[in-house]
Amino acid sequence: MPVSRRSLLAAASAGVGLSQTGRLTKASAQALGEPAIDQTVADLVERSAEANSALMRGEITKYYEVIPHTGDFLLMSPFGGKPTRASELTAERIEAMGRFFKNGTFEHELLQAYGSADMVVLAIIERPHVEVGGLPAQDWPLRVTVVYRREEAEWRLVHRHADPLVNGVSLEQAAALARGEAA
Repeated sequence: MPVSRRSLLAAASAGVGLSQTGRLTKASAQALGEPAIDQTVADLVERSAEANSALMRGEITKYYEVIPHTGDFLLMSPFGGKPTRASELTAERIEAMGRFFKNGTFEHELLQAYGSADMVVLAIIERPHVEVGGLPAQDWPLRVTVVYRREEAEWRLVHRHADPLVNGVSLEQAAALARGEAA
């Protein structure tokens, strides 16, 4: 079932650019009632944009205020490696993450959305332009999947997976990455 005109209008009024390919599953929309899930998805898309915009400016406190995380949050970073669990996100590590990003701008495009009464999944292309880890500012397009879970009355981020493969890589480059070699 395509995201309704109502979702597109709600997201547009919130300043969020939804792609026409955005979708909710039919069963999910029926489970919550289409208007409710449409508004929930639009709200979470807007909050994701607001939080990530703050992060790209290095405003880590605002990022966590806008999108609280669950106690079992799991991050699969765009730089690869071992996934990070909430328990590993110490105050020092969170502060360092805030210093890692500077002077950034942020846009994103919702590709797909799935929702139910207690869970929403967003597949997004993020398009930040930002200084990362001391490197000069550049575009950092990412393919991102985020999962939100409702805990009582609050939606919290439970999972984020991002990769920098928006522009694609060759089979040979993918094979080199899989072997742990620089492509």
